Amino acid sequence: MAHDGHDHHDHSDHHHHHDDGPQVQVGAWVVTCSDTRDAKSDQGGPLVRELLEAQGHTVLGAELVPDDTHAITHALDHALEHGARAIIFTGGTGIARRDVTLEALEPRFEKRLDGFGELFRMMSYELIGPAAMASRASAGVVKGALVFALPGNPDAVRLAMSALVLPQLGHLVRELVK
Repeated sequence: MAHDGHDHHDHSDHHHHHDDGPQVQVGAWVVTCSDTRDAKSDQGGPLVRELLEAQGHTVLGAELVPDDTHAITHALDHALEHGARAIIFTGGTGIARRDVTLEALEPRFEKRLDGFGELFRMMSYELIGPAAMASRASAGVVKGALVFALPGNPDAVRLAMSALVLPQLGHLVRELVK
């Protein structure tokens, strides 16, 4: 009997740690979208970079652009030109008039990862209640790269990166090349 129980335990956490071999190292690009922050006051962008690098990923570039659709799509193209496989935007995902990150990015999505926004808002709801509904955090695929639009708030950035983006990043990038 004890042996059966042990066997069962071996399989129980299989789908939680979907580990097929070593973690894939991903070349990433980080873009902060903000009219009000500068390189000194931007917390979201550097935090994304720090969390990526802590997992062994390479940040190929980082930039700060205004809340402007042309500037944002230009940053997306810039990242793609440099071969980034994951492009992480932070800021401009709320409902204020100047929040245009989604308006810039979503028309470019070839595939949408609706689950990212759904899960992020679900987890945010646990922390901040119904205010979570105002977050339009989103993700999709553009030209073979994963694109994430995260809030600018550092706590929200840490939640999205730690709970959702980083655990799946290598796996998702590998799926894209199949």
